[in-house]
This record gives sequence, C-alpha cells and structure tokens, in this order.
Amino acid sequence: MEWIVEDRGAVEVWTIDGESRRNSLSRAMIRELQEHLKTIQSRRGLRAVVLTGKGHKAFCAGADLKERATMSQEDVHAFHQALRDSFRGIETAAQVFVAAVNGAALGGGLELALACDLRVAVEGAEMGLPEVALGIIPGGGGTQRLPRAIGVARAKDLVLTARRVGAAEALAMGLVSRVAAPGRLLEEALELAGQAAANAPVSLRQAKRAIDGGFHLPLEEALAFENRMYQDCLKTKDRVEALRAFAEKRKPNFTGE
Repeated sequence: MEWIVEDRGAVEVWTIDGESRRNSLSRAMIRELQEHLKTIQSRRGLRAVVLTGKGHKAFCAGADLKERATMSQEDVHAFHQALRDSFRGIETAAQVFVAAVNGAALGGGLELALACDLRVAVEGAEMGLPEVALGIIPGGGGTQRLPRAIGVARAKDLVLTARRVGAAEALAMGLVSRVAAPGRLLEEALELAGQAAANAPVSLRQAKRAIDGGFHLPLEEALAFENRMYQDCLKTKDRVEALRAFAEKRKPNFTGE
C-alpha cells in the first residue's frame, strides 16, 4: 500500500506511505493515486482531500531515483505520462485538494503540491524545483503551474537557479497560503479543507473550473467562461437550499444536487 486513506466525513486525508524513501514518486504510488482519483469521481459526499506525506522530513522528495535507474526509456515515458495525468486528475477533481507540506517538497513533489488547490506548509519545510541542476527541466507541470501560482519572474528565479525556499519565503511569494507551527500542520490543513467542504459541492467544482479555465484567456473571454460556470450553479437544488437557509437563519444542508 502506497497511500494511507483516512475518512474524516466530508474530508479525507491521503498520506503517502513511503517515509523510508522520503515519500518519493514510484510507479506503484502513481498507480494507486490514479485509482483513488477514479474512486472519488462518483462520491458526492466527499468535498475535500488533504494530501500529505508520512513523517516529518519530506512531503515528497520527487521521483524515486533508485526505481528510475532500473527503468527503460519507454518505462520512463510511460511513468512520466502517468504522473502528468495524475496531477491533472487532482487539478480537475470536483473535490478541493489541500496539500499539507510536512517537509521537503522537491521536483515532482512540489509539482504534486502545485496540482492541489491550496497549500499549507509546516515551519521548516523547504520547496524547490532542482531539475536544471540534474540536466532536465521540471516536467510534471512545474514550468506551467508555478508561474500561474507566483508569477513569471519569481518562477524563473526558482526554476533557473534550482534553489530551494523555506516556508516563510514560500508564503511571501504566494507559493503557499498558510504556514503552520510544528505539530499543527494537519490541524491547519483540515481546518482549511473543512471551510471549503462546508460549501456547495457544485459551486466548489464550478469555481475551480472558472479560475483554472479562465486564467489564460483574454478578459472578455474569461468573463464569458465564468458566466457559463455560474449559470450551471443556478440550476441546482443547493442554490435554492442556500437561499432558504439564509432566510431561516440556519446552516444550509448541501447535497451536491
């Protein structure tokens, strides 16, 4: 088993179970991640997922280099495609994904965190994309998602120097949205996930689509795209429930319909 899955009601915690290898990205880990992503597609009651690594040293230290050394070129290509597909699966999931960065997030590990909607880091965590120092470039979406998260200038600063940043600098540049004290990371991540999970499921999905899908478009096209996402929300029972709950001064009971 490469992942530990904990049910917290509307939120699940997925933990990479590879502490001895710094929670690195293996073929088995990616295969299991793809299975979990397929499973949650039909789970209307699951609103958010907190994704973290086991232990305190690493969230995910990138590719499993020992395994990579045994792979043929065809194997590497297949692994890389599965990696990219998995990260895209996180990004396009109806659920909100929160990365709880409990230690080093390097290379593919940072790219995994970047695929999540929200990122919380523990004090002492370090993040970076060291690929150019290894004769390659970030190939799991890093060159595309990092500029979208922190801007082109800062992204080039990290990618072209291959340097690592700590939690405080990551927060200052917008790479993470919160920094947690040691021992409070999961609590902070669950609080953030819970705040998202309390909202209407269709609205969460459409808001994700509106932000991600409209980001690269010219403003007029982006506004038209946003409106299409908005119109889908108007058709839902949850919108009616939200209005009724507001009038009755109670919390809404959202069902995802």
